[in-house]
Amino acid sequence: MNILITDITQLLTLKGPKAARISKNLSDLSIIKNAALYIEDEKIKYAGKESDVIKRIPKNDKHINIKANGVVMPAFIDSHTHSVFARPRLLDFEMRANGKSYLDIKKAGGGINRSARDIKEASKKILAQNLKYFARKFIECGTTTVEVKSGYGLDLINEIKMLEVVKETTPVLPLDMIPTFLGAHSIAENFSSSKEYLKYLKDKVLPAVAQKKLAKYVDIFVDDGHFGIDESMDYLEYAKKLGFIARVHCEQLAHSGGSYVASMVKAVSADHLDFADSNDIKRMVKSGVSAIFLPSSNYFMGVLKYPRARNFIENGANVVLATDFNPGTSPCWNMQFVLSVAVNYMKMSVEEAIVASTYNAACVLGVNNSVGMIVPNMQADLVVMDVKDYREIAYYFGDNLNKITIKKGRIVYDKSNTF
Repeated sequence: MNILITDITQLLTLKGPKAARISKNLSDLSIIKNAALYIEDEKIKYAGKESDVIKRIPKNDKHINIKANGVVMPAFIDSHTHSVFARPRLLDFEMRANGKSYLDIKKAGGGINRSARDIKEASKKILAQNLKYFARKFIECGTTTVEVKSGYGLDLINEIKMLEVVKETTPVLPLDMIPTFLGAHSIAENFSSSKEYLKYLKDKVLPAVAQKKLAKYVDIFVDDGHFGIDESMDYLEYAKKLGFIARVHCEQLAHSGGSYVASMVKAVSADHLDFADSNDIKRMVKSGVSAIFLPSSNYFMGVLKYPRARNFIENGANVVLATDFNPGTSPCWNMQFVLSVAVNYMKMSVEEAIVASTYNAACVLGVNNSVGMIVPNMQADLVVMDVKDYREIAYYFGDNLNKITIKKGRIVYDKSNTF
């Protein structure tokens, strides 16, 4: 059924070139006030002033009419999540509240390896049930596309299990999930060194993931207590030869050189970047590496240092925001909260934060030809926000301001029908 949305106070179209928005263009929302839009099948047919859109619809046309009475914008695109896991890490949470650091928790048996033990004990059925639950939460909060990493398996059987859960669950959900292989998330407990473990991943796991076509990206955690510069470059170059696109977790716990790795292998993104310096930023821009910030992780971990977003923006980096949704350091599926943290603690403007969590995220995931803008012939992935002014999305925090989510031209969440 076609859909007509009227009474839109502000329509954030993000109209522009199909390329990442950088520098001053990062603030361009291309707003139409007193707007309407018409969805035919899965795509945007018309978008503009309400009177103009209504004139273009045939009188006998059958469609659903939605009165927005609020802001309409592209649905959120979450480009960094760890959404397949068995249990929340509540002991880690308690230890951190008592003053223990990330590395303290890891040494005590918590952290990533705790989640790896949980994955080994969980069936695919349980993992799929969990993923479906989280998918509903993403959709309720206005996210319709997510990247999903493995990385809690840390061996052939369980990494494959995680990625198969993503592949098998995606077709039954109104949420696009783009898979990433993150076997190099932590050194598995039965290996004596990072060198030994990376050799195992290269010899046994990466070829199997490639053969089964279970992932688009390969990621690695380059940071204190994880993987070093040279071995990470070697690993990612090997992964690229198998057809994967490189990504890097880096500069989260210290200035570790991970952004240098990302630049040297021309990774599509470097993620976290709390400790990245000016030289790192310049190298990333020169190499075309996008910067993905994950401020809800900083917030949850009580970290006072946030990425220097303004330096990245002023130097022309493609800046992206994501939740880092995971069981240990960022149990947050709501991109609206991420916007609020980015504005208040990273000093991004609301406009920059919106573009960074929609169209720029689409560019990183390679889906920007179909989603991230509200213009004719783009896929109808959008949200109706219960606000009169888009700035309220970051202003009011701690709640879900989304009242309708539309995915591929179909209403997949309607707050008015939840009770």
